[in-house]
Amino acid sequence: MTPNIESVQRQHEDALLALPNVRGVGIGEKGGKPVLKVLVTVKVPRSDLAPDQVIPSTLGGFDVDVEEIGEAEAQ
Repeated sequence: MTPNIESVQRQHEDALLALPNVRGVGIGEKGGKPVLKVLVTVKVPRSDLAPDQVIPSTLGGFDVDVEEIGEAEAQ
């Protein structure tokens, strides 16, 4: 049985949030398919990251979409 995207998000959320620069993890859509969204302050080239800091392109059979959101500021 294929896991649903919500369970994949719960399974990987803590590890993703522990990565530098990651500010949030959610569920979105890209090309009509569900994707895991990883929100980062700024996108960094893979070559500038240590191997254990790279966000995978897929998790649990779902594509991962990294979105740059910038710095959050209190209003």
